[in-house]
Amino acid sequence: MKKKELRRLIIDRRDQLTGEQILAKSLQIAERLFCLPAYRKAEMVMFFISFGSEVVTRPMVEKALEEGKTALAPRARPKTRELIPSRILDWDEDLAPGAYGIPEPREDKLRPCSPGDIDLLIVPGVAFDRTGNRLGYGGGYYDRFFPFLRSEVPLVALAFEIQIVPSVPVNGWDRPVDLVITEKEVIETRKD
Repeated sequence: MKKKELRRLIIDRRDQLTGEQILAKSLQIAERLFCLPAYRKAEMVMFFISFGSEVVTRPMVEKALEEGKTALAPRARPKTRELIPSRILDWDEDLAPGAYGIPEPREDKLRPCSPGDIDLLIVPGVAFDRTGNRLGYGGGYYDRFFPFLRSEVPLVALAFEIQIVPSVPVNGWDRPVDLVITEKEVIETRKD
């Protein structure tokens, strides 16, 4: 199946979940994230900000802030297709709909941080396979962002079980994620 067809299929599948199902499954995913050694030791965590029927990240960001972690959110620069990691201090004050309608740090609340300081990256995606291959939304923002991270920084994807597929088509520049957390399991994909 081509990327475009798989993307449409999985988003349609995800969109059939009710708001209650999305929130319940997201909270289960959050609990698994909070138990990860990589999360517990991370001081600076960059989260994607959820949109539509994605895994809800707001409770995760707020918990990270409560725990004294530095929580970052990406601001998209559509002209260059780059992400600017920005520190979040308060969800309601700092975020507003931005590029593509996705909540992101407001221009007047931008607190840029160096990608080299990030300890853990929580990545979005449409579909994943058990080897960590990731199908994003097609903009290439995260693929362009990954090279700026330290090589040891874990890439952790959050997904509902219905987003796990047998195989994701990949290109040469696609970087697999290290872990995929669903409401049912933590899939470790990194082969050491």
